[in-house]
Amino acid sequence: MSYGDPNNPYGQPPQQPPAAPGYGYPQQAPPSVPPQQGYGYPQQPGYPGYPGGNAMQQTMPGLLMTARVFLFIVSAAQILFSLAYLYVAAVANDVSDSADDVGLFGVSDSADSAAGMLVVLALVAAGLAALSITLGVKFGNGGQGIRVTTIVYGALGTIAGLILLFVGIDTGLATLVIFPLIWVVFGVIITAAPATPSGTAWFARPRY
Repeated sequence: MSYGDPNNPYGQPPQQPPAAPGYGYPQQAPPSVPPQQGYGYPQQPGYPGYPGGNAMQQTMPGLLMTARVFLFIVSAAQILFSLAYLYVAAVANDVSDSADDVGLFGVSDSADSAAGMLVVLALVAAGLAALSITLGVKFGNGGQGIRVTTIVYGALGTIAGLILLFVGIDTGLATLVIFPLIWVVFGVIITAAPATPSGTAWFARPRY
């Protein structure tokens, strides 16, 4: 007998073909095919600027940041003016009291009027300082109301600075020209920053 004879009981058993996977057994996916993401799974965040992507966090434009700093500087100057007016008003009130003691009623009346006017100026300066601080703080989350108020406020400040600048030029004193000139520069930037396209877009941005 030959070992190659299929009828030989002592020969090697014939090789059987691999059994096909039966029903009920999980099929093995090819390793090169990535598993598909099914329904119910969280989608990966998209790239900014594409539909469905996460929007990039906006930052305040540089000109607006400059205007914001200028508003805080202006508020500091207004607070100093308010304190100075109150101090001079107190001095005028002391002069009025002294004039009453010596019978100089005309001087007393003039000192009282000056003291009252200085108190009013001090209150106005304090109110403007509060407005400057409020506008500067609201630049971060304010809307169109803050934008329009800032433009009007900056324009009025620019006009006031121009008037003082012309007065200083007429006097010929450099000290009366430098401060109004700085004030005009601040007013122009405060007015222009919210009016630019980037400033308009900043105040019109969606808030979540």
